[in-house]
Amino acid sequence: RWRPQRFGDLVGQPHIARVLGHAAASRNFVHAYLFCGPRGTGKTSAARILARAINCEQVLENGDPCGVCPACQRFARGESMDMIEIDGASNRGIDEIRDLRERVKYAPAQEHYKVYLIDEVHMLTNEAFNALLKTLEEPPAHVVFLFATTAPHKLPLTVLSRCQRFDFRRISDEDIAAHLRRIAAAEGIALQPEAAALIARKAEGGMRDAVSLLDQCAGALT
Repeated sequence: RWRPQRFGDLVGQPHIARVLGHAAASRNFVHAYLFCGPRGTGKTSAARILARAINCEQVLENGDPCGVCPACQRFARGESMDMIEIDGASNRGIDEIRDLRERVKYAPAQEHYKVYLIDEVHMLTNEAFNALLKTLEEPPAHVVFLFATTAPHKLPLTVLSRCQRFDFRRISDEDIAAHLRRIAAAEGIALQPEAAALIARKAEGGMRDAVSLLDQCAGALT
């Protein structure tokens, strides 16, 4: 429930939030985005926010999706036929990518764009990357790819060169601790500043791990 819903919610990544928000507000999108960095730093969250903003019918001035239009509501319910999430670790073969290549040819069923979010994209096989490259070289106007990875060095240079790249950095202990205190206050959890700082250090720059640790600690006290 605490996954970021707006670009401004991306803790510790203001440089990325600003650029993505501007792109969404100006409706100026490229066909392939690459989000890379350590785990738990907001890559997939940023991709999902951007996916919503791309198809939002009433995007806000700062680029955030409105959350109330039919497209946003379909996304929230997981009912959008044109927002496709793919786990690269489980769908890494050439057959899956060939199937994707066939499907991207068709116009969106409900939204303005078809958006493909491929998580852990570095797990694709070389053959799958070669098949994907053919689509990236001549992408249909109605398709946007969002790639997320913790290992960008494993992607072929030919794929990297066709993506707009965003490097997520480890989140500072101070930013993590401050966010944990906000969550604790909203959830009615008694969290001392020293405890928040300790959890932040243990999370080693990853907000997802920090929130998970907070949840475990809170559960141990109930």
